[in-house]
Amino acid sequence: MTTLYGSSKSRAARSLWALEELGVKYDHVPVAPAEAKSADNLKRNPNGHVPVLEDDGIVVWESMAINLYLAEKYGKNSLWPSDLAGHAAAYKWSFFGMTEAEPHLMSILRNRVMNPPDKRDENAALAAVEALKAPFKVLDQSLQGREYLLGNSFTIADLNVASVLSWAAMIRLDQSATPTAQAWLQKCLGREANAKVRKLP
Repeated sequence: MTTLYGSSKSRAARSLWALEELGVKYDHVPVAPAEAKSADNLKRNPNGHVPVLEDDGIVVWESMAINLYLAEKYGKNSLWPSDLAGHAAAYKWSFFGMTEAEPHLMSILRNRVMNPPDKRDENAALAAVEALKAPFKVLDQSLQGREYLLGNSFTIADLNVASVLSWAAMIRLDQSATPTAQAWLQKCLGREANAKVRKLP
């Protein structure tokens, strides 16, 4: 039995996307972020966050950890690379998304969308926009001459990075300086499995 707790309007979306890509049969319990510190969810994740995966008695939290686990267990012939170098690349790019891009994207989201108007800091948002130029350039250069991050096949590395950068479209971030990365991102986000997840609660 595989169950994913978390709303598609949260980081759980990337784990739902992975489950859909992998064709794993699962139950989805749409726990909203505001409900993540409920007594029931704290039993699953003592940090009080979503998503949480329960898979045949194994409990995993942190969305990137969930996705890497799912890909390794279920994606041997699809999302999971076949060799150790590929595994290293999947880890590298997944952590790149979390450390180099997500904090800046979250700063823009908080200061332009999520926070009440009187709690927004446009200078912080502008600094985050500037800070994102470097990781987008790294991504753009790495995609030159290849379809996806690890070569010609879509892998968990692409899914994880694209799921982070999906917020760039939400905040209408100008990506014109990195057209290769922009085209790659739209290709990844346009996949059928991701489109299905976006319709989930």
